[in-house]
Amino acid sequence: MVPWRRQKQEESAGETSLLQQKRIRELPILYAAKRNRAKTLEKLLKLKSTEPLTRGAAGETALHVAVLYDNVEAVRVLLEEAPELVNEPMTSDLYKGQTALHIAVMRQNMVIVGDLIAKGADVSAPQAVGSFFQLRPSNSFYYGEHILSFAACVGNAELVRLLLSHGADLEAKDSHGNTILHILALQSNKMAACQMYDLIMSYQQDKESPGLEETCNNDGLTPFKMAAVEGNTVLFQHLVQKRRHVHWTFGPITCYLYDLNEIDTWEDAQSVLDLVVSEKNKEARRILDISPVKELVKRKWQRFGRPYFCLLAAVYVLYMACVSMVCVNRPLKPRPDNVTDPRDMTLLVQKPLTESYLTYDDHVRLAGEMISVSGAIVILLLKVPDLLQIRSVRSLTQAVHGGPFTLIIVVFPCLVLVVFIMRLTNTDGEVIPMSMALVLGWCYVMYFARGFQMLGPFTIMINKMIFGDLLRFWWLMVVVIFGFSTAFYTIFQTVDQTQFGYFYSYLMSLFSTYELFLNVINSPTNYDVDLPIIFFVVYVIFTIIANLLMLNILIAMMGDTYWRVAQERDELWRAQVAATTVMLEKKLPLCLWPRTGVCGTEYGLRNHWYLRVISRKDPSQQKIQRYIEAFQGPEEDNEEKQREKSVKSSEERTFETDLTRSQETAEQSLGDRSEPKLSSNKTEIIYLRPPEITITESFGPSHTQSRLGKENSGSLLNKPQMESLELPQIHISAERAKAQYLPRPTSGRGWQILRSITTERLRGLLLQSSSQEAEVEVHHV
Repeated sequence: MVPWRRQKQEESAGETSLLQQKRIRELPILYAAKRNRAKTLEKLLKLKSTEPLTRGAAGETALHVAVLYDNVEAVRVLLEEAPELVNEPMTSDLYKGQTALHIAVMRQNMVIVGDLIAKGADVSAPQAVGSFFQLRPSNSFYYGEHILSFAACVGNAELVRLLLSHGADLEAKDSHGNTILHILALQSNKMAACQMYDLIMSYQQDKESPGLEETCNNDGLTPFKMAAVEGNTVLFQHLVQKRRHVHWTFGPITCYLYDLNEIDTWEDAQSVLDLVVSEKNKEARRILDISPVKELVKRKWQRFGRPYFCLLAAVYVLYMACVSMVCVNRPLKPRPDNVTDPRDMTLLVQKPLTESYLTYDDHVRLAGEMISVSGAIVILLLKVPDLLQIRSVRSLTQAVHGGPFTLIIVVFPCLVLVVFIMRLTNTDGEVIPMSMALVLGWCYVMYFARGFQMLGPFTIMINKMIFGDLLRFWWLMVVVIFGFSTAFYTIFQTVDQTQFGYFYSYLMSLFSTYELFLNVINSPTNYDVDLPIIFFVVYVIFTIIANLLMLNILIAMMGDTYWRVAQERDELWRAQVAATTVMLEKKLPLCLWPRTGVCGTEYGLRNHWYLRVISRKDPSQQKIQRYIEAFQGPEEDNEEKQREKSVKSSEERTFETDLTRSQETAEQSLGDRSEPKLSSNKTEIIYLRPPEITITESFGPSHTQSRLGKENSGSLLNKPQMESLELPQIHISAERAKAQYLPRPTSGRGWQILRSITTERLRGLLLQSSSQEAEVEVHHV
């Protein structure tokens, strides 16, 4: 949309909103509905002078205003006193067709929605067709026109169920032919759209009518194709996974059968592949990275696309070699007349048609000319339909779809045919179309670079630099060249042209200035004669502007373009491959392009074709997930750590415990939880938490004490997953403390394992206060 028109619509909506508020303040019934003054409304509606259908500036009634401001009491009064308002739509062009139920659904007010439906509000027929609700680039949202689509787009499942239970039509279409599934594909909240999609389809499965997913809009697109065109990768992948079947699994490896219906270009003029490669939307190209589209394009390209494309490139290069040889050996003869102009250097002229095909070499050249003309006719027949499908000039700048190469390959055979006609009619000047045909024909060879990953992105860079950087730079360059070439011509207009021939005419002055601008020639200075002083002044200014400023600006612009294209060159190259594959499928007969995939009837599935894709679960992702889960502890553990760090400020910590009371607790706990519990389907390991130990000053180095306090307080125990035995606090003297606590390397799950006090030793300390050692270890997790 034109920017000024979009701005005009936004200003119109803003003015309507201001007028609406002004009108509400002026009309008592609308003002009372806005302020939720139920008693005032009731008195006003009982008056004969009050018109219930009084409308505001936007065509709204009092019921619309009350629902807009969630005034339940006012809504109930209006429904009781003026029930005819329940299905009244707004009448302005901006909000035309919107009913009170539309507004209540958008406000997600379940109470008002229930009251409106109870009073007979229609849940299917009303359509909001105002410009505010239309699918336009100027609008920031599109929720369709029906009430059910509004409820689905706001993501309220309860509202959707309520409307469906009261007879809302699932198959209703808006003015564009879009069903509720099409509209969900256009939403920005993609996860909520997937959930609503499944909810809608759960109701559709109970009906015997044709599938809602197979319904096409006015553009011939199903919801599945709409998601691909809009680049909605979340919904597209969600639908693809719903349509796939598991063929077999073996450990982390799974073989899927993906349904290729609506995806493959075989016998489908508007397949997903065809729509994605022809779509200008950059987001649509992301569909090419999703299975099975990615695997489908890869298999087609490797099995058929690349061999045919390379063969086509070889044939075209041979054809251009033939055209070049014919042009180089065109029939010429010496000039019959004398030279009269000293600047005329013509020596040879074109032979007439009767003298052009007499010798054996002429006959060989004639065969080449026939091949050139025949090839030009074939190229025109193949490429003119593609040119007719171009709807805008902007399409010629899209490098993925061919860009300017589509225009080049059409102009080139036209020039060849022009040379052929000029040869038959003995018209002079065939060198002009012939030279242009040679330039364009050999430039088209760059089109075949898209078949190679190393060269393909460079053609995209050239395309973007030509239509982006050079096109903008060209306007500045033209202004500078015209200005300085006129100045140079004026300066040397009165001097001897034989001494300074660069500017002898205005056209030659333009060309010489262009050469100076690009540093093709050096300074046109003749040191044998005296030049005007003004020439040096103008030339210095020209070198500063052209050489120092403008050329460096052009280099910087091209460098920025190169960097931007390099960031997405792989994506662009895959899009080029997909576009080339689709083009070859359309041009070649079906017998030369076997169908990819397997028929579903071989596996007891539908009569669709499926693509077999083997997927392997990435173990590194699972490992990273385990790391994340391991290092995520409960919040109360983190708070306990901070609290313990603030309390433990001294080196000596003594904890007195009651061994008599702890003995009974330990016997019962050790009997119940000391051994791991094993079941048939799950192994549950119960770990022991060691007692807090007090170390005296004579117990080894000081760092051992701090390490014990840190490891004991920093043990991360996930309470919902583990159970630990609360053991009593024990005081161990320095003489009995002989065990060394050495840290082990960190395990694979992120936990630090310590060699701690054994279970039997703990039991001995509790029961007999002895220091016997055992072999079983307890790992703190």
